[in-house]
Amino acid sequence: MTGPDFTYESAARALGHARIAGVDEVGRGPLAGPVTAAAVILDPGAIPEGLNDSKKLSAARREALTEAILASAQVSIAHATVAEIDEINILRAAHLAMERAVAALDPSPDMALIDGNMLPHGLALPARAIVRGDAVSLSIAAASIVAKTCRDRLMRDLAQQFPGYGWERNAGYPSKAHRAALLNLGVTPHHRRSFKPVHNILYQEK
Repeated sequence: MTGPDFTYESAARALGHARIAGVDEVGRGPLAGPVTAAAVILDPGAIPEGLNDSKKLSAARREALTEAILASAQVSIAHATVAEIDEINILRAAHLAMERAVAALDPSPDMALIDGNMLPHGLALPARAIVRGDAVSLSIAAASIVAKTCRDRLMRDLAQQFPGYGWERNAGYPSKAHRAALLNLGVTPHHRRSFKPVHNILYQEK
């Protein structure tokens, strides 16, 4: 299997779109914490070596690549909060985070390449959805790396304030230890109340 390349970006550039943002989000599956999105406009002349789907990279490699991306590309990071996830559902919240990340790029991109099979409704520019985009587009791969690194750091910080749930290791995902801590320690303000394991505990308490 070959890694991501610049094919989609080159096709967009051929249509006259000079500034193409790759967009990805991370954190749909966790029981706690925000959903985080990144938008990245790579400099075609200075693309960091080794960009790939963030899930295929070690944490140390993602950290190093994030620094390289921040140094060479235009980057924006945005979140949707736990309250927003509970209010509008996780898919809409993930799209909201993506919309915010794209909107925060200044100057604005001409086009966005979005990871997934759906385009966020609130995008105010031409866009293309690419299934498994982080595995085929360098710009989306870069966005996946930045989003994952940023959210992991955020969850490590929250783990300091709410010890015992293992967020520094599980990033809020429903690991066995995290589920056990939920039962033993209860629900924090950073838990997603609309997610079944959290919802069930709250209703058992009542």
